[in-house]
Amino acid sequence: MRLRLLGDSIAAGVGSTRREDTLGPLLAARLRAAGHDVDLRVHAVPGARSADLSTQVRAAIAGGVDLAVVVIGANDLTRFVPAHVGAQQLHDAVADLRRAGAHVVVATAPDLSVVAHVPPALRGLVSTVSRDYAQAQLQAVIRAGGVVAHVERVVTPQFAADPSLFAADRFHPSAAGYRAIAAALGPAVEAVAAEHRV
Repeated sequence: MRLRLLGDSIAAGVGSTRREDTLGPLLAARLRAAGHDVDLRVHAVPGARSADLSTQVRAAIAGGVDLAVVVIGANDLTRFVPAHVGAQQLHDAVADLRRAGAHVVVATAPDLSVVAHVPPALRGLVSTVSRDYAQAQLQAVIRAGGVVAHVERVVTPQFAADPSLFAADRFHPSAAGYRAIAAALGPAVEAVAAEHRV
């Protein structure tokens, strides 16, 4: 099972002090526990936006990919990328991976209202914008033949309630935060991996 992680700093593991506590190794461990022989490569780049996915997709395809996990959207939100623009870029990335024979699972944009740097007065607006962006991504991924893991629905209340899920920069996840994200993402990844095995 050639597992490839694409996307931004969350897919890359920024914020965790140990590689084994980042998303790629955590998901690979889940798949190995389910009986898969996993080859993991992380193509994600901190700071990446949806516009940057095409380069990562080319690298993943060149090296071979059976299952791609894409985590993208936070930097699109912080850089005010219009939802229809980022969603189309994500659609194209997923479509290219699908044409190459890969299964694709996408975790859409997080709800940035839970980040401590967001002023309380703006949290409602930031939450609405985040949800709208994620909805545009969801529709684009489905059109391209990918699967959306609704990670944000599960982890947003957890991150809002537990500051220990954030790293010292109060933006990226800590090791505990990555475990929470992997737990929310894992079922969709395992289900798609099981389909690949069949």
